[in-house]
Amino acid sequence: MAGRLEGKIAVITGAGSGIGASMAEIFCREGAKVIAADISGQQDAVAKKIGSNCVPFQADVSKSADIQAMLNLAVSKFGRLDVLVNNAAVDGDMIPTGEYTEAEFDRVWGINGRSVFLGMRYGIPLMLASGGGSIINVSSMASVVAFPTMPAYCASKGAASMMTKVVAVEYAGKGIRANVICPGVVMTGITRHMPAEYIDAIKKVTPMGRMADPSEIANLGVFLASDESSFITGSQILIDGGYTSL
Repeated sequence: MAGRLEGKIAVITGAGSGIGASMAEIFCREGAKVIAADISGQQDAVAKKIGSNCVPFQADVSKSADIQAMLNLAVSKFGRLDVLVNNAAVDGDMIPTGEYTEAEFDRVWGINGRSVFLGMRYGIPLMLASGGGSIINVSSMASVVAFPTMPAYCASKGAASMMTKVVAVEYAGKGIRANVICPGVVMTGITRHMPAEYIDAIKKVTPMGRMADPSEIANLGVFLASDESSFITGSQILIDGGYTSL
């Protein structure tokens, strides 16, 4: 029986761990071929575990040359680009806005915001060349509600969401869909090094009372990458255990 992503070619950033690694695994299980990109080097272990349908690539997603090389690898290795998942992100320093450094803001923006623009800027022409595709940007519930001491993170995630909507409108008639996933707290490297009291406070006001597993976000990614979501574009989908419903 064919998988839900049978024959699709995908590029996933931040694929060395967490949501990105889970997406790479589940995408391949559903029949896709994946370029798993990360800066850490951990993408090599992820790809080795998954098998030959997952090819690792080391990339600094804030750099245009790395993004272009990553996307071009999908075409040279597998023939085209069908799915782009801009997932790589950092949380940044947790400091009030009036004390936040310009250098740290620029660093967080480069990874969380600029990379989304670069991925779409250079991925869209490749998708158009092969008849269309699906862009999935991983934002955050922090694009919808404020989190004190995280100005750069919230700003970059809000920008990612709005860039997605712009692209959805621009290319809806050209076969490209663009949607944004907004997770709540997820068991990833980012949340593991946040202060425990910060995470506990968020869990206490989350109606489901827990963090998400990366696979729960990845499963939504599969749906948005598949033809099952063919009439969905420009959507900002919250997957936050009910946090933003309060």
